[in-house]
Amino acid sequence: MHRGVRAGARSAATVRPSVAAALAALLVLLLVGTTGCSGGPAGSDGASATPRPSGSGASAETVVDLRSRVTAFTGKLSARGGYRGPDLAQRRAVADGVRLTLDGELSSARERLAAVGWTVRTLRDRTGGRAFAELADEDAGVARQRGWGRVYVSLGGGRPRWTVQAPHPVADLHSERLAVGTLLSAPRGVLVLAGAHRDADGGGGADVAHREDTVFDAVCAMLAGQGLPALQVHGFADESLPGEDVVVSTGRGDAARRPAERLADALDLRGLAVCRADGEECGDLEGRRNVQGVRAAALRVPFLHVEFNRSVRGGRESAEDAVGALGEVARSWAEGSDRAGPSAPAS
Repeated sequence: MHRGVRAGARSAATVRPSVAAALAALLVLLLVGTTGCSGGPAGSDGASATPRPSGSGASAETVVDLRSRVTAFTGKLSARGGYRGPDLAQRRAVADGVRLTLDGELSSARERLAAVGWTVRTLRDRTGGRAFAELADEDAGVARQRGWGRVYVSLGGGRPRWTVQAPHPVADLHSERLAVGTLLSAPRGVLVLAGAHRDADGGGGADVAHREDTVFDAVCAMLAGQGLPALQVHGFADESLPGEDVVVSTGRGDAARRPAERLADALDLRGLAVCRADGEECGDLEGRRNVQGVRAAALRVPFLHVEFNRSVRGGRESAEDAVGALGEVARSWAEGSDRAGPSAPAS
């Protein structure tokens, strides 16, 4: 410290200790206030927990890389993994929790989900800066044993208007990456992610695209009942349909004909070979027996069953092209165009 003073100035030694202490306390308060407004990272990796307003019902917000979080979860799945089917009450509890989250009632959602060992976490994606609610098992060990999956709901910007679904993570290799990429590419979305390999129980019980007694289907049914259109992402082996990269289908119904054309055109423009199921033979990859698609058709809610071959899913640039095209459809739904079916609640 510089100790020189002008002639006649009072020496610092004459300042009373109590006054010095008060000044020091004031300086500390000022420094703390400045640091708190800086928004600096709480840890070396840049992750931080940010308190949410008490009225929002949200817990502390955790900054994550959402892509990495999803793939870390699905990376533990295998055909030898666990699966334990839910009963009706459990399926309803999870669907109720998702519905309450759509309504912005995160505290009520958390209370409803607690009955089945699930919770709601609030996350912010580090790359895009957008906030999401993660609905999932509270205990990771339980999650691996019963394989019910996860749901991610966009927060902020209005009530969600569309959904992307990944029923066969790992089994349809990297399909979950396309799904989470699509969620991040457009606002106001919901990702429904299965939590087990489709062959996990050995008897078909974990094949959620073809069963109505799963958490995955219960959530998708609720979302369809709310009028939310869906993109469901699948994968096929290259040799199953030589010469084609993607199959675009409206499943059993036709409410998504215009979005199907938009998606197929967007994929064409990116250089991907598209089989359009409404007018071509696509090797039994149209998803006509998909239970979520059958329900959507009955409700006249747009549903797109989209199959990507292994090469597209495994290539960096081709996967980005796939997500870019899926995102065009998702954004059109987020903006309120290309929609049909029951009216969703006003945003």
